[in-house]
Amino acid sequence: MKDIPLSEITLRKYEKPIGLEKRELIRKICLSLGLLQLGDSRDVIVDILRVLIDANKDKKNLSSEEIGKQVKELRTKYSLDERGLAESNIRRQLKRLRDAMLIEKQNNEYYLAEHASLKEIFENSIEKFVIPQTIERIKEYLEELDK
Repeated sequence: MKDIPLSEITLRKYEKPIGLEKRELIRKICLSLGLLQLGDSRDVIVDILRVLIDANKDKKNLSSEEIGKQVKELRTKYSLDERGLAESNIRRQLKRLRDAMLIEKQNNEYYLAEHASLKEIFENSIEKFVIPQTIERIKEYLEELDK
């Protein structure tokens, strides 16, 4: 038996999202879903997710190059550090979002899963699929311990 998890999820609870600017709201979502760690100075994933959320309003798919360009524009607008904007890092962050089942890729273009809202994606993929299966497996380990 290997110590490699079949899946992994981190969930964090923060204060109510009252009066937050859009970027800070997306940052808290990334923190809440374990996509960003507390104190991370490289938070380019926040801007990648924002670009994809904005594109989703028009059901638009974007290439990694288009995402990188828009992320650079956002980070310049907010006077944020430009570290993490290398194409390889953009693709790595996109893979993390895909692994988290938040986005999909088709013909080298990315979009929010099924062009749904993040709330719908969370409810359908994570809340109804990943969490129950994870809890059930933990219970199996607990039952095995009780034998």
